[in-house]
Amino acid sequence: MYKVYLERFTLPSKAADIGFTVGMTETCYNGLYPFDIFPYLELREIAFAPVTVFYGRNGSGKTTLLNVIAEKIGAARHSEFNGSAFFQDYVDLCHMRLPRRPRERQILTSDDVFDYVLNIRTLNAGLDSRREELFREYVEKKESNRKLTSMEDYEAFKESQEARRKTRSRYVRENLSEPVTMHSNGENAMRYFVEKIGENGLYLLDEPENSLSAAKQTELRDFLVDSARHFGCQLIIATHSPIILSMKDALIYDLDEAPVRSKKWTELENVRTYFDFFEEHREEFRKE
Repeated sequence: MYKVYLERFTLPSKAADIGFTVGMTETCYNGLYPFDIFPYLELREIAFAPVTVFYGRNGSGKTTLLNVIAEKIGAARHSEFNGSAFFQDYVDLCHMRLPRRPRERQILTSDDVFDYVLNIRTLNAGLDSRREELFREYVEKKESNRKLTSMEDYEAFKESQEARRKTRSRYVRENLSEPVTMHSNGENAMRYFVEKIGENGLYLLDEPENSLSAAKQTELRDFLVDSARHFGCQLIIATHSPIILSMKDALIYDLDEAPVRSKKWTELENVRTYFDFFEEHREEFRKE
């Protein structure tokens, strides 16, 4: 059930890229971005698979490439991105082949996940405040006629509070909305992707491993594989996570080398670094 909606994407030729900048002054803080990036990578035409991954270290251009594609295909965004005065000029020089129309097109970034998790925490903090208000309201209703004039009165008050604890909790539950979730930030981040990724869609994911533990990255990887294999999704991912890179049948482009070419995940520098690290400590694992 694998599907490919975006088949090919063509970046401006080296002549067009450099030609645009000739005679122009740098009029914004980040120069002529995103011009002058990809010619040096000797990257022009990109073919896509059901799962395509852009790999590279920080500053390699993988996020920029993802944003260029997102703008060209008209992907829905949930947060702003750092473009430039010339970003749309660059996008206009790009070409794409999108013969099949996905149900939806979205780009999901680490900023989106952070905002989602923060919103949940803020909402739950508000519910916590409301819970305290309801506790006080309950006590005021039940104890409005009680007068504490001695230690005996105080001890009796404490006993009555304990006896009414369950009743009070029931009162609060009946008057308070349930918290959105009691999960960790990583669990909420995982929930974000499950909520956003539906069937028959084209999704661009920028470093989705952020905020996720290794176990949660594995869970996300398996979810993404199932989304592509069984639910007709096409995924384009920017990442340097070895776990995400291990997705079965993913087409991986290494942006750390020029010219850019596809590689197996086990050939990538970041993955080899992890491998060498664990090989170095192999004996320590055997002692466990």
